Amino acid sequence: MGHPADAPPGSVWDQELPALRPLVDAGLALDTTLGVPGLPQSGTGQSCWLTGQDAVRYMGEHFGPHPGPTLQRLLRAAGLPGRLAQAGGRAALVNHYSPEYFAAQARRPRVGCFPYAFGAAGLPLNPPGLPLIPATLGLSYAEPWRPVRGLPELAHLGEALGRAAQDADLLVADLWFGDLLGHRGRVPTPPEVLTAGRAYLARVDALLGGLLHVGARVVLGSDHGNLENLNVKAHTLARVPFAGAGVDLRGAGDIVQAGQALAAELGLPPIPAA
Repeated sequence: MGHPADAPPGSVWDQELPALRPLVDAGLALDTTLGVPGLPQSGTGQSCWLTGQDAVRYMGEHFGPHPGPTLQRLLRAAGLPGRLAQAGGRAALVNHYSPEYFAAQARRPRVGCFPYAFGAAGLPLNPPGLPLIPATLGLSYAEPWRPVRGLPELAHLGEALGRAAQDADLLVADLWFGDLLGHRGRVPTPPEVLTAGRAYLARVDALLGGLLHVGARVVLGSDHGNLENLNVKAHTLARVPFAGAGVDLRGAGDIVQAGQALAAELGLPPIPAA
């Protein structure tokens, strides 16, 4: 999801987003290219956030979506969940993973950066005792422009997560469904895809509103642009949001520095460049 300042007119950002938009507008817009040619990808982009290391140069290119052996090695050595756990902190990934997901992984392991980093830290998927976030935030895979879950329910889920965060150092939500929707873009943009993208962003707004309502400290970020420009099917070179509520994340200019700032906010010391 790219920053609204880099989105074309009439994008998914052009709607009422009372929780999300003020936070993003007050935050930063970060570079994801890191001076390397090519379109940013999820594997290296997410690894930058999770490690505070330049995963693109470590890999030698923009790479993704799933981390291979090289990025897995970086995530094991410098991943934020593992570092936090080693320091005695409490972290959890609050995505809900379905039985179908585990069955697919058993057939062909292709785990993403976030579940890999948490698994490498010895932390379980679907952690017990926590409210978990559905992948689609109330949209269907087949026809995502037809919502199957209401916004008030997501706001209540956000409130529940915010209360749970009082007993944790870090809860992470990997909101990847916007990337799937972004890959349905083309010229001219199909009206139903724009509708689905706006509906999804409205659901992110509802979830965030619930978190903020109970006073949770929140950080927002993204690995690369995509959903903000539905005139294209691929990822984009857009800058991405870096915003926070109740945290001080000033000074970052790219997603590597953002990962470092996040670790510092959690009280973890800097680590040498990989």
